[in-house]
Amino acid sequence: MTPPWSKPLEVDRLADGAAEIDFVVPLRELAGLRSLQGGVGGEVRGRANFTRQGGLTVAQLGVRGSATLECQRCMRPMEFPVDSQVRVALVATEADAARVPEDLEPMLAPGGRISIAELITEELSLSLPIVPLHEEGHACAAGAAAAEVVTEVTQTPFAQLARLMKRD
Repeated sequence: MTPPWSKPLEVDRLADGAAEIDFVVPLRELAGLRSLQGGVGGEVRGRANFTRQGGLTVAQLGVRGSATLECQRCMRPMEFPVDSQVRVALVATEADAARVPEDLEPMLAPGGRISIAELITEELSLSLPIVPLHEEGHACAAGAAAAEVVTEVTQTPFAQLARLMKRD
């Protein structure tokens, strides 16, 4: 059975009815986030409110939760807090995006349909780190080891050049 947050919804109908949709979404279920290195786990919850503004369908999306990512230093799981509020104008074509005021982000809703999963995926794609790393001072075993290795391996290939040139 398809979860309700993954079904395409008619954005005009939602806006005309000033719909409010609450959701809880496991991040591993979002196809658009599976391509991230190491995958994404965790869960987000929130609400999407649909309205009209200047003839445009607008979705206000609030997302909270935690994403489990893989630290690229130590390759262990790390928690990344998610707390985001965004307002997007849902447009049917790229040409319609030019009409979107600056205070809104345009997002394509081909055929006037979009799913809550697509809204969440777009927002998380912009807010999750490209290269997840544990924070400074956090227990990341590989980070401390890598810092020591870099210090020991540092070479200066031209350090002796001046001495060699004076030999003549």
